[in-house]
Amino acid sequence: QVQLVESGGGLVQPGQSLRLSCAASGIIFSSNIMNWYRQTPGKQRELVASISSGGTTRYSDSVKSRFTISRDNAKNTVYLQMNSLKPEDTAVYYCNTIIGARYYWGQGTQVTVSS
Repeated sequence: QVQLVESGGGLVQPGQSLRLSCAASGIIFSSNIMNWYRQTPGKQRELVASISSGGTTRYSDSVKSRFTISRDNAKNTVYLQMNSLKPEDTAVYYCNTIIGARYYWGQGTQVTVSS
């Protein structure tokens, strides 16, 4: 059974940092592309960052140079380091992987950036 569990969200002020974690189980973690999405009320989920099994990373334009995705295959965990946070980064952040044609999601973690 695939399980993705996010942690690390919270309330921060603009310009501060947070690190999100996603612990995966039930998958061959090292073989999977791992993604971070985010969603705000009334909007579709937005792909924020991806990391391949080989460590190649991709970012949306809105977070490039501020966010860093990484993975620790020994811990079956993917991270999202978020620096220079802005109010528009406020969202629920979801960990995701795709196996075959099926999307798997964590429960999400709330990130709120506000002064």
